[in-house]
Amino acid sequence: MTVYEPFYRWLDSIGQADWAEQLAKFTEQRMADDFHGKMPLWQKALTDLPSIKPSAIELQQQVAIGAKEDLAAYDTSSFIELIKTFHPWRKGPYQLFDIHIDTEWRSDWKWDRVLPHLSSLHGRKVLDVGGGNGYHGWRMVGEGAQMVMGIDPTLVFSMQYQFMQHFIQSEKHFVLPIGIEHMPEKLHLFDTVFSMGVLYHRRSPLNHLMELRQCLRPGGELVLETLIIDGEEGMSLMPEERYAKMRNVWFIPSIPTMLLWLRKCGYKNVRCVDENLTSLQEQRATEWMTFESLADFLDPQDMHKTIEGYPAPKRAVFIADAP
Repeated sequence: MTVYEPFYRWLDSIGQADWAEQLAKFTEQRMADDFHGKMPLWQKALTDLPSIKPSAIELQQQVAIGAKEDLAAYDTSSFIELIKTFHPWRKGPYQLFDIHIDTEWRSDWKWDRVLPHLSSLHGRKVLDVGGGNGYHGWRMVGEGAQMVMGIDPTLVFSMQYQFMQHFIQSEKHFVLPIGIEHMPEKLHLFDTVFSMGVLYHRRSPLNHLMELRQCLRPGGELVLETLIIDGEEGMSLMPEERYAKMRNVWFIPSIPTMLLWLRKCGYKNVRCVDENLTSLQEQRATEWMTFESLADFLDPQDMHKTIEGYPAPKRAVFIADAP
């Protein structure tokens, strides 16, 4: 049985058997040993994980699994090397048997900014688009979500999810290695849809907003976080080449422009609930993510600008209702 079998059964139970079959075939192809050069290494690391039932699992205040004593029969150094097989760890942090996985992003800070503005997630079906390794998805389960489907095409993130799922064993949260383009049209299934850190990577932001809307049931809630710039309605930044060394950044809107885009796509009760300048404490290199990070993306002479001379990363959270 694959890690996703309970999710496929859930889809079947709500009348989505055909989609479940399609997902199973596609996911099997993506997880094949010859699809990615590191897949055999990742799969072996998962196979080598100790069979431990954690003494405690905390998902609401943090993502904390087990205690140091649970790992007493195993060599801690070897276990840490297993975890680092899945480098880079970008979203987190995780506390695993008292081992602190200090990820590149303090995703818990973003969650703390978003959570007060959400409709209760209790009993809701949730889609987390571009959710990385599922950190926020675990926090959604901690808030009582009935089912969380995370999607992200970056394979190492799905493997990191499977690493954590090995110990958590939840039937309420699954991260699949797909993009939003693999979601059925006019699905209208989810009560809440999150898209955090995705919009500016899409060539057509309006198409992305419409894709998200098709995943929501009527009256469902969209939670969208994106890079923004200061400016009036109608203004947006389109970097000529790179933005903060990222090649795939297309449009960075002002807050009034983002609100306009949401209204243009038919969303109701549109509002911006948070604005935050990304700090060097929130995004940085660590021993768990040793590549370049925010400090390397900013102008060393003026940290208010990117290395290319654009405004430094600022993010805002928007909430809207599907019609």
